[in-house]
Amino acid sequence: MKSFANLTDEMLVKLYAEGNNAAFDILLDRYEEKIFSYIFFVVRNQDVADDIFQETFMKAVVTIQQGRYMENGKFQAWLTRIAHNLIIDFFRQARNENSMSNEEAGYDLFNDMRLSEANVETKIVHEQVLDDVKILVEHLPQNQKEVAFMRYYQELSFKEIAEITGVSINTALGRMRYALLNLRKMAVKKELHLAIS
Repeated sequence: MKSFANLTDEMLVKLYAEGNNAAFDILLDRYEEKIFSYIFFVVRNQDVADDIFQETFMKAVVTIQQGRYMENGKFQAWLTRIAHNLIIDFFRQARNENSMSNEEAGYDLFNDMRLSEANVETKIVHEQVLDDVKILVEHLPQNQKEVAFMRYYQELSFKEIAEITGVSINTALGRMRYALLNLRKMAVKKELHLAIS
């Protein structure tokens, strides 16, 4: 099984489709944290996130077993798209109970992420900035929040984000831009310096 760890996602999918369950275990290990984090980030409810997470992987299992998986080289983006669609279904069903804004939320947490590698102090400042930004992100429209999460937490390309969310690349880029602008405005309004003083 250890030899499986070095295989590509596509090789693992093929092995799983041929009946090797250990191959899917490796795929699950690779992506469960990122997919669950994405789901939880959007729905903000542990039980709902657990249900959607399980349903995401069940749909993946069924699709692969039926030989309908065709996303060569894009396994993570494919899983995220399944989760995204299930989240949309959940919010459609629970629209009256939805406490989020009517607009989708996006988020720009890691605008200066590349600057925080130097030392422990820089890392601490970076973590504090992320905590501060997370507070502001809750007030962004859903679509901006979602695009930024996929970009910075899941490290998806704008092309993949566009495919998952069903919008053009320009729309995904625009949502990210507006997320940045909105976060900056909120930070100024709340006199939040987004750094440890």
